[in-house]
Formats: sequence, structure tokens, C-alpha cells
Amino acid sequence: MNWDSMKIYYIGHAAFYVSIEDKSFLFDPWIEGNPVAVVKEELRPDYIFVSHGHFDHGLKDAVEISKRTNAKLVGVFELVKASGIEGITGNIGGTIKEGDVEIYFTTAVHSCPYGTPAGFVVSYKGKTIYHAGDTGLTRDMEFISKLYKIDVAFLPIGGVYTLSTREVEIAQDMVKAKHIIPMHYNTFPAIKADPEKLKEKLDNVVVLKPGEEVEI
Repeated sequence: MNWDSMKIYYIGHAAFYVSIEDKSFLFDPWIEGNPVAVVKEELRPDYIFVSHGHFDHGLKDAVEISKRTNAKLVGVFELVKASGIEGITGNIGGTIKEGDVEIYFTTAVHSCPYGTPAGFVVSYKGKTIYHAGDTGLTRDMEFISKLYKIDVAFLPIGGVYTLSTREVEIAQDMVKAKHIIPMHYNTFPAIKADPEKLKEKLDNVVVLKPGEEVEI
């Protein structure tokens, strides 16, 4: 695999810390109270993305990290407003550009305390990431591959509340990601899943355990 200058660190559950050249992006940073979270060093992101307001996606942690580092909190309008800090707001189908950073808000079929749940496509310096958030299968995923060439997709596989390994196969037909990293599984008994079984069916699956990273 040629990951060029992208480094991906899996914190656990749906939380990832991604570095692309001189920028760092933190996704759904549920750390406090997360039974599987592994953080080896201080996180200093430029942007923090929170897909929705359920406790296991880290809005509280995101606010604390943002205050400490001045990172920009990114989410739908209602979620950022509820956070009590200034941030970057958008909504489904919207695109935000800040210099070379492009952020696209995608559909996530789920529930949410604030506004609507979302996923994010983030492009920077020729690399594009798709963090699906918590979502079930939706045909809106077809639009993602028409708009972007996804290098890495973070897709939930735990079932019950999100996609399972079965639906991820269908989602990949629509998203067409070069690489898939499974997330949102095995944190609780209800979302038990085996990513290795998905890897047997899709040869572009990269399995990371909390605390592991991929860097080239």
C-alpha cells in the first residue's frame, strides 16, 4: 500500500487521529470513559470532527481538546451551537473550504440529540478521507464516489446501531474507497463483530486495533 504522507492512528471505537503533511484531523474523539481508547501522546489537531451528539462520539472531549489546542470544532449547526464554543458549521450536502482543506458533510442514517447526524469527507493535499459516522446503509453513498476519490473510508461494522460487515460490502460498491478501516465495533457486547471476516471478503480492508497506526 502506498499511503504517501498520511498517518492514521486508531484511538478506538469511532475515534481516529489523522495527519496529512502539516495538518492533523481528529474524528469522534470519545476518550474519557471509553473502555477501549488508547492515546499514546497529547493530541494537537487542527480540526476536530464530531459526527453527532451521542456520548460515544466525544463532543465533551472535543470541546476540552479544542479549548486546549485552539483546534476548530466541525459539525452540524445545532451540535456546534450546543458545544458552547465557536466552530465550523455546515449541514448535509454542504461544502466548506478553508485554504487547502475541503470538508463535505455527508448523510448519516442514524439518530441524534442535536440537529442531524453526519459523516465527513475531508480532502487535503491530494488525500481524501471519508468518516461515515454512525450510519446504516444509504444510497446517498453513491454520490460520494461521484464527487470524490476516497483514499481511506472509516466505516462502522458493529451492526445493531450501524452498518454490519454484510452492509459494508454493499457500501463499498458505492463509496469505492481504496482502503477501508473498520470502526465502531467490539466496544460493547451489542456491537461485537469480526473485522477479519470482512477482510476475507474485501481485499482493501485494513484492520487496526486501538493504539495502532499506519504510516508510510
